[in-house]
Amino acid sequence: MASNTSSTQGWINGFIGVVIFSGSLPATRLADAGFTPLFLTGARATIAGVLGLGLLLAFREKRPGRHEILPLLIVSAGVAVGFPLLTALALQHLTTSRSIMYIGLLPLSTAMFAVLRGGERPHPGFWVFSVLGSLLIAGYALARGAGAMSVGDGMMLAAIIICGLAYAEGAKLSRTLGGWQVVSWALVLSLPVMAGLMAASWPDGWGHVAGAAWVGLGYVSVFSSLIGFLFWYRGLAQGGIATVGQLQLLQPGFGLVLAGTLLHETIGWPLIAVMGAVAACVAAAKRYS
Repeated sequence: MASNTSSTQGWINGFIGVVIFSGSLPATRLADAGFTPLFLTGARATIAGVLGLGLLLAFREKRPGRHEILPLLIVSAGVAVGFPLLTALALQHLTTSRSIMYIGLLPLSTAMFAVLRGGERPHPGFWVFSVLGSLLIAGYALARGAGAMSVGDGMMLAAIIICGLAYAEGAKLSRTLGGWQVVSWALVLSLPVMAGLMAASWPDGWGHVAGAAWVGLGYVSVFSSLIGFLFWYRGLAQGGIATVGQLQLLQPGFGLVLAGTLLHETIGWPLIAVMGAVAACVAAAKRYS
């Protein structure tokens, strides 16, 4: 059981991570306008991998043990490859607002894998408020008339499952290896493959790429793929994977505000009311954690 101080620090670090991740899908939408999904996925992982390698070398971190390689590969497959690629592909079929609403299912995915892979056993009251928060977000999406399921929706659901597994696996590993070390090693392991993907999908020219696309690529490479995880994995390890993971219920609200500000997608009072109720669910889930 985490101490009160450790739990509080975990929630603070987790909240910072969520705020950083909230810009991921809007930034991906901006980058999608100038780059193909394959190049974007390869480039963001390559840039983050080089930065992560620099950190590991600068602090002379020891190499992971053999028993840590498989969990690191799972983290790499989820956060460096699967989630970025699937969301970039999904955003070619969905609006940013619709894709962001799926993030509301990520806390449940993370919590379930925390039980399966992390050995956590949350209080029954925790599950009540976790499910309620997810239903509020899903209900809001349906009420907005999101329309029939598409291939983009399927990609987002797959991304949520893969990401939940990677979050739980990385947080479990962070307890012994360290939070920033986990994401850095995961990125380094993916570096040869992702650099190859970037080279194979290299654009014929750069004249068509607007400044906003470069900003989007920079954000998802530095903040979404590396800096956000420095806070996120540390927070999950400190405060508990399932419980701190509930902070992701707030991510759709933050993300939609950014989508409305940067991409001029509609934000209204119903969203504000829903996110207020979701925030209450997060607080209640913490109470039962």
